[in-house]
Amino acid sequence: MKVLIFALLGVLSIAHYSQQSQPTRIGMIIGIKPDKISAYEALHAASNQGVRDLLDKYHMHNFSIYIHKMDESHYYLFAYYEYTGNNYKEDMATMAREPRNIKWLSMTDAMQIPFAGQTSWTKMQEVFHNP
Repeated sequence: MKVLIFALLGVLSIAHYSQQSQPTRIGMIIGIKPDKISAYEALHAASNQGVRDLLDKYHMHNFSIYIHKMDESHYYLFAYYEYTGNNYKEDMATMAREPRNIKWLSMTDAMQIPFAGQTSWTKMQEVFHNP
């Protein structure tokens, strides 16, 4: 009987964990200054570790940034990542206070063009996901 109870508790724990371990998908967009694209790409090159360890530390995985030219003079960055932590607001606030992150953002923010009324990346609303 004890073995059955422990087995059942183990199954329930795994089921509970798997329900909570679903990542939150985040999509964001921001403009980038055309004359800063090369420098931005160099900052994000594979050889530059930047703040990659901080992304892991604060549960931000599968982070990707894409660039797209919308017309003759406007370029936009689209970012996607999956948040796997338990307290998004707290993790983002703590990461925002990390000295290396502050330095990193001082470099990248100067290259970007936020949307009207924003100071940085604009979060986008997810309209479809095919798991």
